[in-house]
Amino acid sequence: MSLALTLGRRGLGNAWPNPAVGAVVVKDGIIVGRGWTQPGGRPHAEVEALRRAGDAARGATLYATLEPCSHHGKTPPCVDAIMAAGIVRVVSALDDPNPKVAGDGHARLEAAGIAVTVGIGAEEACRDHAGHISRVRKGRPHLTLKLAVSADEKAGLAGRHPAVITGEAARDRVHQMRAMYDAVVTGIGTLLSDDPQLTCRLPGMEHRSPVRVVLDSALRQPPSSRLAASAARTLDWTFADETASREKERALSDLGVEVLRVPGANGRLDLAAVLSGLAERGITRVMVEAGPILSAAFLSADLVDEAALFRSPKTLGPDAIEALEGLPLSALTQAPALRLVSSEGVGEDRLERYERL
Repeated sequence: MSLALTLGRRGLGNAWPNPAVGAVVVKDGIIVGRGWTQPGGRPHAEVEALRRAGDAARGATLYATLEPCSHHGKTPPCVDAIMAAGIVRVVSALDDPNPKVAGDGHARLEAAGIAVTVGIGAEEACRDHAGHISRVRKGRPHLTLKLAVSADEKAGLAGRHPAVITGEAARDRVHQMRAMYDAVVTGIGTLLSDDPQLTCRLPGMEHRSPVRVVLDSALRQPPSSRLAASAARTLDWTFADETASREKERALSDLGVEVLRVPGANGRLDLAAVLSGLAERGITRVMVEAGPILSAAFLSADLVDEAALFRSPKTLGPDAIEALEGLPLSALTQAPALRLVSSEGVGEDRLERYERL
Protein backbone atom coordinates (compact mmCIF):
# COMPACT_ATOMS: atom_id res chain seq x y z
CA MET A 1 0.00 0.00 0.00
CA SER A 2 2.90 2.34 0.69
CA LEU A 3 4.07 1.84 -2.89
CA ALA A 4 0.54 2.38 -4.21
CA LEU A 5 0.34 5.68 -2.32
CA THR A 6 3.69 6.77 -3.72
CA LEU A 7 2.61 5.88 -7.25
CA GLY A 8 -0.70 7.69 -6.83
CA ARG A 9 1.06 10.96 -6.03
CA ARG A 10 2.48 10.96 -9.55
CA GLY A 11 -1.00 11.98 -10.69
CA LEU A 12 -1.47 14.89 -8.28
CA GLY A 13 -2.14 18.01 -10.32
CA ASN A 14 -2.34 15.94 -13.48
CA ALA A 15 -5.32 13.60 -13.04
CA TRP A 16 -8.19 16.02 -12.45
CA PRO A 17 -11.17 15.75 -12.58
CA ASN A 18 -10.47 12.23 -11.29
CA PRO A 19 -8.67 11.36 -8.05
CA ALA A 20 -4.97 10.52 -8.32
CA VAL A 21 -5.06 6.81 -7.43
CA GLY A 22 -2.19 4.35 -7.19
CA ALA A 23 -2.49 0.57 -7.61
CA VAL A 24 -0.19 -2.42 -7.23
CA VAL A 25 -0.78 -6.07 -8.18
CA VAL A 26 1.02 -8.64 -6.01
CA LYS A 27 1.25 -12.41 -6.50
CA ASP A 28 3.17 -14.80 -4.24
CA GLY A 29 4.91 -11.85 -2.62
CA ILE A 30 6.12 -10.45 -5.94
CA ILE A 31 4.94 -7.17 -7.52
CA VAL A 32 3.71 -8.06 -10.99
CA GLY A 33 1.98 -4.81 -11.95
CA ARG A 34 1.80 -1.20 -10.90
CA GLY A 35 -0.21 1.76 -12.12
CA TRP A 36 -1.39 5.28 -11.39
CA THR A 37 -4.12 7.50 -12.78
CA GLN A 38 -3.00 8.84 -16.13
CA PRO A 39 -3.16 12.49 -17.30
CA GLY A 40 -6.70 13.76 -17.59
CA GLY A 41 -7.94 10.99 -15.29
CA ARG A 42 -7.84 8.06 -17.70
CA PRO A 43 -6.92 5.23 -17.79
CA HIS A 44 -7.56 4.56 -14.11
CA ALA A 45 -4.78 3.24 -11.90
CA GLU A 46 -6.30 -0.22 -11.45
CA VAL A 47 -6.64 -0.76 -15.20
CA GLU A 48 -3.05 0.38 -15.73
CA ALA A 49 -1.74 -2.00 -13.06
CA LEU A 50 -3.73 -4.93 -14.44
CA ARG A 51 -2.56 -4.20 -17.99
CA ARG A 52 1.04 -4.31 -16.86
CA ALA A 53 0.48 -7.48 -14.83
CA GLY A 54 -1.12 -9.30 -17.76
CA ASP A 55 -1.82 -13.00 -17.10
CA ALA A 56 0.09 -12.79 -13.79
CA ALA A 57 -2.90 -10.96 -12.29
CA ARG A 58 -4.90 -14.22 -12.10
CA GLY A 59 -4.96 -15.33 -8.46
CA ALA A 60 -3.22 -12.12 -7.32
CA THR A 61 -4.03 -9.34 -4.82
CA LEU A 62 -4.69 -5.78 -5.95
CA TYR A 63 -3.78 -2.88 -3.64
CA ALA A 64 -5.51 0.45 -4.43
CA THR A 65 -5.46 3.77 -2.62
CA LEU A 66 -9.19 4.29 -3.23
CA GLU A 67 -12.20 2.04 -3.75
CA PRO A 68 -12.34 0.84 -7.38
CA CYS A 69 -15.12 2.52 -9.36
CA SER A 70 -18.28 0.60 -10.10
CA HIS A 71 -20.08 2.92 -12.51
CA HIS A 72 -19.84 3.60 -16.23
CA GLY A 73 -18.26 6.99 -16.92
CA LYS A 74 -16.01 7.71 -19.87
CA THR A 75 -14.50 4.28 -19.22
CA PRO A 76 -16.00 0.96 -18.02
CA PRO A 77 -16.00 0.22 -14.27
CA CYS A 78 -12.69 -0.83 -12.75
CA VAL A 79 -14.46 -3.58 -10.81
CA ASP A 80 -15.32 -5.25 -14.12
CA ALA A 81 -11.65 -5.23 -15.13
CA ILE A 82 -10.64 -6.59 -11.72
CA MET A 83 -13.09 -9.48 -11.94
CA ALA A 84 -12.13 -10.26 -15.54
CA ALA A 85 -8.44 -10.34 -14.60
CA GLY A 86 -8.98 -13.05 -11.99
CA ILE A 87 -7.94 -11.02 -8.95
CA VAL A 88 -8.83 -12.89 -5.74
CA ARG A 89 -8.34 -10.14 -3.16
CA VAL A 90 -8.59 -6.35 -3.17
CA VAL A 91 -7.05 -4.15 -0.48
CA SER A 92 -8.35 -0.58 -0.54
CA ALA A 93 -7.20 2.31 1.63
CA LEU A 94 -10.56 4.11 1.54
CA ASP A 95 -14.20 3.87 0.55
CA ASP A 96 -14.85 6.36 -2.25
CA PRO A 97 -17.17 9.16 -1.02
CA ASN A 98 -18.42 9.71 -4.57
CA PRO A 99 -22.16 8.87 -4.45
CA LYS A 100 -21.74 6.98 -7.73
CA VAL A 101 -19.47 4.53 -5.89
CA ALA A 102 -19.81 4.91 -2.09
CA GLY A 103 -19.20 1.27 -1.20
CA ASP A 104 -20.83 -0.23 -4.29
CA GLY A 105 -17.44 -1.08 -5.78
CA HIS A 106 -16.47 -3.12 -2.75
CA ALA A 107 -19.91 -4.70 -2.57
CA ARG A 108 -19.75 -5.83 -6.19
CA LEU A 109 -16.32 -7.35 -5.66
CA GLU A 110 -17.46 -9.25 -2.58
CA ALA A 111 -20.56 -10.45 -4.43
CA ALA A 112 -18.23 -11.91 -7.06
CA GLY A 113 -16.35 -13.85 -4.37
CA ILE A 114 -13.36 -11.52 -4.17
CA ALA A 115 -12.04 -10.86 -0.65
CA VAL A 116 -12.03 -7.16 0.26
CA THR A 117 -10.00 -5.40 2.97
CA VAL A 118 -10.53 -1.67 3.60
CA GLY A 119 -8.56 0.77 5.75
CA ILE A 120 -4.87 -0.02 5.32
CA GLY A 121 -3.05 3.29 4.75
CA ALA A 122 -6.28 5.22 5.31
CA GLU A 123 -4.75 8.24 7.05
CA GLU A 124 -2.20 8.84 4.31
CA ALA A 125 -4.77 8.17 1.60
CA CYS A 126 -7.13 10.75 3.14
CA ARG A 127 -4.35 13.31 2.81
CA ASP A 128 -3.53 12.34 -0.78
CA HIS A 129 -7.20 12.29 -1.81
CA ALA A 130 -8.14 15.44 0.13
CA GLY A 131 -8.99 17.26 -3.11
CA HIS A 132 -11.33 14.54 -4.34
CA ILE A 133 -12.97 14.22 -0.93
CA SER A 134 -13.45 17.99 -0.61
CA ARG A 135 -14.93 18.32 -4.09
CA VAL A 136 -17.42 15.52 -3.40
CA ARG A 137 -18.37 16.44 0.16
CA LYS A 138 -18.00 20.23 0.21
CA GLY A 139 -18.53 21.11 -3.42
CA ARG A 140 -15.19 22.96 -3.55
CA PRO A 141 -11.52 22.11 -4.08
CA HIS A 142 -9.07 21.49 -1.26
CA LEU A 143 -7.26 24.81 -0.75
CA THR A 144 -3.65 25.42 0.26
CA LEU A 145 -2.52 28.95 1.11
CA LYS A 146 1.14 29.59 0.29
CA LEU A 147 2.85 32.55 1.93
CA ALA A 148 6.43 33.82 2.04
CA VAL A 149 7.35 36.14 4.92
CA SER A 150 10.47 37.89 6.11
CA ALA A 151 11.97 37.42 9.56
CA ASP A 152 9.90 40.42 10.69
CA GLU A 153 6.77 38.78 9.20
CA LYS A 154 6.39 41.13 6.22
CA ALA A 155 5.39 40.23 2.67
CA GLY A 156 6.37 43.25 0.56
CA LEU A 157 7.97 46.65 0.52
CA ALA A 158 6.26 49.92 1.40
CA GLY A 159 3.84 51.11 -1.26
CA ARG A 160 2.97 47.48 -2.04
CA HIS A 161 6.09 46.98 -4.09
CA PRO A 162 7.22 43.35 -4.45
CA ALA A 163 10.26 42.07 -2.64
CA VAL A 164 12.45 39.01 -3.15
CA ILE A 165 11.97 37.25 0.17
CA THR A 166 13.00 33.62 -0.19
CA GLY A 167 16.05 31.99 -1.76
CA GLU A 168 16.44 29.83 -4.85
CA ALA A 169 15.79 26.52 -3.05
CA ALA A 170 12.45 27.77 -1.73
CA ARG A 171 11.48 29.09 -5.15
CA ASP A 172 12.26 25.69 -6.68
CA ARG A 173 10.09 24.05 -4.01
CA VAL A 174 7.19 26.32 -4.97
CA HIS A 175 7.57 25.28 -8.62
CA GLN A 176 7.49 21.65 -7.50
CA MET A 177 4.34 22.34 -5.46
CA ARG A 178 2.64 23.97 -8.45
CA ALA A 179 3.13 20.76 -10.41
CA MET A 180 1.08 18.90 -7.77
CA TYR A 181 -1.93 21.23 -7.85
CA ASP A 182 -4.68 21.39 -10.44
CA ALA A 183 -4.82 25.18 -10.26
CA VAL A 184 -3.00 28.13 -8.72
CA VAL A 185 -5.06 31.18 -7.71
CA THR A 186 -3.89 34.77 -7.50
CA GLY A 187 -5.49 38.20 -7.31
CA ILE A 188 -5.44 41.12 -9.68
CA GLY A 189 -3.28 43.11 -7.25
CA THR A 190 -0.49 40.54 -7.45
CA LEU A 191 -0.85 40.33 -11.22
CA LEU A 192 -0.53 44.11 -11.65
CA SER A 193 2.42 44.47 -9.26
CA ASP A 194 4.39 41.28 -10.01
CA ASP A 195 3.21 40.19 -13.50
CA PRO A 196 3.79 36.53 -12.52
CA GLN A 197 3.79 33.50 -14.81
CA LEU A 198 2.57 30.98 -12.18
CA THR A 199 3.94 28.07 -14.19
CA CYS A 200 6.17 25.16 -13.21
CA ARG A 201 9.55 26.05 -14.65
CA LEU A 202 11.67 23.19 -13.33
CA PRO A 203 13.59 21.48 -16.16
CA GLY A 204 11.37 18.98 -17.97
CA MET A 205 8.28 19.82 -15.92
CA GLU A 206 6.81 22.74 -17.86
CA HIS A 207 3.95 20.50 -19.02
CA ARG A 208 2.93 20.03 -15.39
CA SER A 209 1.98 23.70 -14.97
CA PRO A 210 -1.38 24.19 -13.24
CA VAL A 211 -4.37 26.12 -14.51
CA ARG A 212 -3.69 29.80 -13.71
CA VAL A 213 -6.71 31.43 -12.06
CA VAL A 214 -6.96 35.20 -11.58
CA LEU A 215 -9.59 36.87 -9.40
CA ASP A 216 -10.23 40.14 -11.19
CA SER A 217 -13.65 41.59 -10.40
CA ALA A 218 -13.42 44.55 -12.83
CA LEU A 219 -11.26 42.83 -15.48
CA ARG A 220 -8.27 45.11 -14.97
CA GLN A 221 -5.89 42.44 -16.27
CA PRO A 222 -4.04 43.96 -19.25
CA PRO A 223 -3.82 41.83 -22.40
CA SER A 224 -0.07 42.45 -22.25
CA SER A 225 0.31 40.55 -18.94
CA ARG A 226 2.48 37.43 -19.03
CA LEU A 227 -0.50 35.28 -18.02
CA ALA A 228 -2.70 36.57 -20.83
CA ALA A 229 0.13 36.40 -23.36
CA SER A 230 0.75 32.72 -22.58
CA ALA A 231 -2.91 31.67 -22.27
CA ALA A 232 -2.79 29.81 -25.57
CA ARG A 233 -0.12 27.48 -24.09
CA THR A 234 -1.20 27.15 -20.44
CA LEU A 235 -4.80 27.37 -19.27
CA ASP A 236 -5.72 30.80 -17.89
CA TRP A 237 -9.11 31.34 -16.25
CA THR A 238 -10.18 34.72 -14.93
CA PHE A 239 -13.10 35.20 -12.55
CA ALA A 240 -14.86 38.54 -12.86
CA ASP A 241 -17.90 40.26 -11.43
CA GLU A 242 -21.12 39.80 -13.39
CA THR A 243 -21.08 43.52 -14.25
CA ALA A 244 -17.48 43.69 -15.58
CA SER A 245 -16.90 45.08 -19.07
CA ARG A 246 -17.80 42.76 -21.96
CA GLU A 247 -15.33 44.62 -24.17
CA LYS A 248 -12.47 43.84 -21.76
CA GLU A 249 -13.64 40.23 -21.69
CA ARG A 250 -13.43 40.00 -25.47
CA ALA A 251 -9.89 41.41 -25.47
CA LEU A 252 -8.77 38.71 -23.04
CA SER A 253 -10.78 35.95 -24.71
CA ASP A 254 -9.09 36.69 -28.03
CA LEU A 255 -5.82 35.69 -26.36
CA GLY A 256 -7.22 32.43 -24.97
CA VAL A 257 -8.16 33.63 -21.49
CA GLU A 258 -11.48 32.16 -20.36
CA VAL A 259 -13.53 34.66 -18.37
CA LEU A 260 -15.98 33.27 -15.82
CA ARG A 261 -18.60 35.34 -14.02
CA VAL A 262 -19.51 35.09 -10.33
CA PRO A 263 -21.34 37.42 -7.92
CA GLY A 264 -19.38 40.21 -6.29
CA ALA A 265 -19.80 43.31 -4.16
CA ASN A 266 -17.62 46.36 -3.44
CA GLY A 267 -14.91 45.11 -5.75
CA ARG A 268 -14.69 41.72 -4.01
CA LEU A 269 -15.74 38.44 -5.58
CA ASP A 270 -17.71 35.78 -3.71
CA LEU A 271 -14.86 33.40 -2.86
CA ALA A 272 -17.19 30.49 -2.14
CA ALA A 273 -18.73 30.95 -5.59
CA VAL A 274 -15.26 31.01 -7.16
CA LEU A 275 -14.30 27.72 -5.51
CA SER A 276 -17.65 26.18 -6.41
CA GLY A 277 -17.08 27.21 -10.02
CA LEU A 278 -13.65 25.58 -10.01
CA ALA A 279 -15.10 22.36 -8.57
CA GLU A 280 -17.75 22.29 -11.30
CA ARG A 281 -14.92 22.37 -13.84
CA GLY A 282 -13.23 19.38 -12.22
CA ILE A 283 -10.62 21.18 -10.13
CA THR A 284 -9.87 19.28 -6.90
CA ARG A 285 -6.74 20.97 -5.49
CA VAL A 286 -5.87 24.67 -5.59
CA MET A 287 -2.92 26.63 -4.23
CA VAL A 288 -3.39 30.31 -3.49
CA GLU A 289 -0.35 32.45 -4.31
CA ALA A 290 -1.61 35.95 -3.68
CA GLY A 291 -0.97 39.17 -1.84
CA PRO A 292 -2.00 40.13 1.69
CA ILE A 293 -5.56 41.16 0.78
CA LEU A 294 -6.68 38.00 -0.97
CA SER A 295 -4.72 35.73 1.38
CA ALA A 296 -6.43 37.31 4.39
CA ALA A 297 -9.82 37.04 2.66
CA PHE A 298 -9.50 33.28 2.14
CA LEU A 299 -8.33 32.82 5.73
CA SER A 300 -11.13 34.98 7.16
CA ALA A 301 -13.70 33.05 5.12
CA ASP A 302 -12.45 29.79 6.72
CA LEU A 303 -11.60 28.35 3.31
CA VAL A 304 -7.97 27.42 4.05
CA ASP A 305 -7.43 23.65 4.42
CA GLU A 306 -3.62 23.74 4.42
CA ALA A 307 -0.97 26.42 4.57
CA ALA A 308 2.63 26.43 3.38
CA LEU A 309 4.51 29.23 5.15
CA PHE A 310 8.03 29.98 3.94
CA ARG A 311 10.01 31.98 6.52
CA SER A 312 13.07 33.90 5.38
CA PRO A 313 15.94 35.09 7.61
CA LYS A 314 15.86 38.45 5.81
CA THR A 315 14.13 41.50 7.27
CA LEU A 316 12.18 44.10 5.30
CA GLY A 317 11.81 46.80 7.92
CA PRO A 318 8.97 48.51 9.79
CA ASP A 319 7.54 50.23 6.71
CA ALA A 320 7.07 46.97 4.81
CA ILE A 321 3.56 45.55 4.43
CA GLU A 322 2.08 42.80 6.58
CA ALA A 323 1.66 39.27 5.23
CA LEU A 324 -2.10 39.31 5.91
CA GLU A 325 -4.09 42.49 5.33
CA GLY A 326 -5.66 43.60 8.59
CA LEU A 327 -4.60 40.45 10.44
CA PRO A 328 -1.52 39.41 12.39
CA LEU A 329 0.36 36.39 11.04
CA SER A 330 -0.80 34.57 14.18
CA ALA A 331 -4.28 34.50 12.62
CA LEU A 332 -2.78 31.75 10.48
CA THR A 333 -0.12 30.20 12.69
CA GLN A 334 -2.41 30.04 15.72
CA ALA A 335 -5.72 29.55 13.91
CA PRO A 336 -8.03 27.24 15.91
CA ALA A 337 -8.87 25.26 12.77
CA LEU A 338 -5.24 24.63 11.75
CA ARG A 339 -2.31 22.80 13.32
CA LEU A 340 1.39 22.80 12.57
CA VAL A 341 2.32 19.40 11.11
CA SER A 342 5.89 19.90 9.93
CA SER A 343 8.81 22.32 9.79
CA GLU A 344 11.88 21.87 7.60
CA GLY A 345 14.78 23.81 6.22
CA VAL A 346 14.65 24.69 2.53
CA GLY A 347 17.99 26.21 1.67
CA GLU A 348 18.39 29.32 3.79
CA ASP A 349 14.66 29.47 4.49
CA ARG A 350 12.25 27.41 6.56
CA LEU A 351 8.96 25.84 5.46
CA GLU A 352 6.17 25.38 7.99
CA ARG A 353 3.13 23.35 6.95
CA TYR A 354 -0.27 23.60 8.60
CA GLU A 355 -3.30 21.35 8.11
CA ARG A 356 -6.94 21.68 9.07
CA LEU A 357 -7.81 19.74 12.20
